[in-house]
Amino acid sequence: MENRLTVSSTPHIRGRETISDTMLDVILALMPAAFAAVYFFGQRALAVILVSVVSCVGFEALYELVAKKKLTINDYSAVVTGMLLAYTLPVTTPYPMIIIGAFVAIVITKQLFGGLGQNFMNPALIGRAFLLAAFPTHITTWAVGRVGIFDADAVTAATPLSTEFEGEMPSLLNAFLGRMNDGSAMGGSLGETCAAALILGGIYLLVRRVINLRIPLAYIITVGLMSFIPGKNPAFQGQPLLAVLSGGVMLGAIFMATDYATSPTTRWGQIIYGVGCGAITGVIRLFGGYPEGVTYAILLMNVLTPLLDRWTRPRVFGAVKEAKAK
Repeated sequence: MENRLTVSSTPHIRGRETISDTMLDVILALMPAAFAAVYFFGQRALAVILVSVVSCVGFEALYELVAKKKLTINDYSAVVTGMLLAYTLPVTTPYPMIIIGAFVAIVITKQLFGGLGQNFMNPALIGRAFLLAAFPTHITTWAVGRVGIFDADAVTAATPLSTEFEGEMPSLLNAFLGRMNDGSAMGGSLGETCAAALILGGIYLLVRRVINLRIPLAYIITVGLMSFIPGKNPAFQGQPLLAVLSGGVMLGAIFMATDYATSPTTRWGQIIYGVGCGAITGVIRLFGGYPEGVTYAILLMNVLTPLLDRWTRPRVFGAVKEAKAK
């Protein structure tokens, strides 16, 4: 009897997990940080998140309808982008600016490059970087008081990462919980305030095997080691845990740097990538004119991802290099 074999492209063995399953896991992992943001900053934090998510989903659906492409909003990737974009913004960010950031993240960074998995930079971080360049005052005004759902007025202060910060540095426990020693919220963006909530989400992703420890651990350890280098902010000198718990390191290391489309796939590539993110973050913090470097560090390493994959690609067993033609 004649045997008929069907030859198909890889992968030949497929798991049961789908893109929507993975994105739902990420959404669940981001929920503790959402609850913490609402607790510290009030109802307007929830409004900022909702505006960002609705805008991202709306722009994705609108673009795909106009371009006559298959609708992909049911894979929840736009929801994840919307949540991450909101987490990088202060609670006082005006709603029109959030919508502009969502347009840049979804249409320009994601859809124009081919959609999910084709973008070479993290969409949420590109959206934030654009807003930071276009509206620097609004994006660097940190609220430390609770605000109403429509009222954006709040007590503002410098983040502990800033050189103009004159308050008492929070204890390690308070920094872990996202508050200053007087009980007020630590100045910063929505999603970077409470490290405990972010770590809880990270543990969930590790248990679900959505991410692994290589990139986050390399990132966090590198930032901690760089706190021993003298810089413009002596408050973090020799305090690696405080340097890691303050600012956007935990958010960036757990949820941004581990993005499948923009991070390396090889083991050593991921380690080098994480170290590079941490090193660039540390350099910007220590010597740059901007107090936080997570956004630009991850974006710069996103660009290097194809090279890291190429340089750290394991040799194929039995493969022989072709001789160069004379």
